[in-house]
Amino acid sequence: MELDPPSVSSNPGAPFDPKWVNSLAVSVGEISKAAHGLSTWQGPRETERFSSLLRVLAAMDLTTLSGDDTSARVKSLCRQARCPLPRGLRSRIGISGRPPRVAAVCVFPAFIPVALAALNGTEVKVATVAAGFPHGLSDLAQRIGEVDAARTAGAHEVDVVIRREWALAGKWERLYHEIKALREAAGPTLFKVILSTGELKSLRQVSRATLTALLAGADFVKTSTGRERVNATLEAGVVMARTIRLYQQESGQTAGLKPAGGIQTEMDGLRWLRLAETELGPEASDPDRFRIGASSLLGNVLEALESAALNQTP
Repeated sequence: MELDPPSVSSNPGAPFDPKWVNSLAVSVGEISKAAHGLSTWQGPRETERFSSLLRVLAAMDLTTLSGDDTSARVKSLCRQARCPLPRGLRSRIGISGRPPRVAAVCVFPAFIPVALAALNGTEVKVATVAAGFPHGLSDLAQRIGEVDAARTAGAHEVDVVIRREWALAGKWERLYHEIKALREAAGPTLFKVILSTGELKSLRQVSRATLTALLAGADFVKTSTGRERVNATLEAGVVMARTIRLYQQESGQTAGLKPAGGIQTEMDGLRWLRLAETELGPEASDPDRFRIGASSLLGNVLEALESAALNQTP
């Protein structure tokens, strides 16, 4: 049985529009209010808890990006990804037939062949990082070569990181052309652009970086590499989601949101899911529009499902 067709690019992008990018403004008060509402939200109704937790699980990109990664560790992660819910738990919460799965496994490029083999015959995608991850400061030709190599190796999805200097300096057109060159190297491969929002100086920069990436052809915009001192924040997520919505309204093209870094508890996952659904619509919680970069989240979601199963019959 062959692996299902890989996820493919859905956003063709558009010519750079400096007037549009530079006109973007952000109401910090409005964003703070929205983020506060999300941070104090106590979760879905009990009748919706199982389905919400399962949507969080389905959005996960299980990730291992450590210097001491091994083939054995990647294979173990892929086994989790293939069937993350133990059979007993599936039975207790009333899941029969095809078991839930995560969206993707994200590994360093050296492990793409290992992950492809381990996930063969499943719908779980193989994602990788490229373009000077996590710093984004290597020569552009080298970064382009890394993306091309990831595509050639068979990765279904590639997560690239921007050169923060261009965003910090407001050199949006230069950033656009770099991202566009990486987009072209990725070909039809699903293309996620990491903005490292915790290292940008303002929410306005976050908004302008988001729009620049979308114009350059990003299928997803992603908050963080997971290596920054400040990773995924709800404030940045709200700004990114509203910029995605604006781009979709103006261009007719869809794009996705991927928070990553520091998302650990089931409530973290549920709040990000609510953010996507509130800001982009209920359909935006599907894995082709919403992902969560996660390494420790899965275990906590499974514990929450176990606890809910003990307290009630779904």
